[in-house]
Amino acid sequence: MFIQKLFSVLLLLSVLLVACSSPTAAPVVSSSSGSVTGSPVRVEGGAYLNITPTQLTEMLKSKDFVFINTHIPYEGEIEKTDAFIPYDQTMQLLNKYPSDKSAKIVLYCQSGRMSAIAAQELVKAGYINVWNLDGGMVAWERGGYKVKYK
Repeated sequence: MFIQKLFSVLLLLSVLLVACSSPTAAPVVSSSSGSVTGSPVRVEGGAYLNITPTQLTEMLKSKDFVFINTHIPYEGEIEKTDAFIPYDQTMQLLNKYPSDKSAKIVLYCQSGRMSAIAAQELVKAGYINVWNLDGGMVAWERGGYKVKYK
């Protein structure tokens, strides 16, 4: 009898452990074409996906996302940018982001640091489809792509 109860308790604990270790929000990991996947970065509230310049180029071919430059001050932009929202005002300017928390949002900045902070804030605010250009415009230019300046 004691062994059966012990076994039941251990089984229950193992089920709870597995359930509690699952992420709260699973990120979308591919574009609508299914050809681009990102590297998940776990943060409070879920995860966002880092992508490379080559992956972003593929995504821009059939753009199905809101494309936001988070860098301050202005240091240039990648073609097809939809908005400029300073990374340090992400939470104050949530109304500038899509109201649909499942909308695909791709962020970038000069080096990737500011956009990663913005991505983390968006995930914390409940967004589940956030992508970040790893290495930012620096990596973009190193990959042979152009940054335009006003």
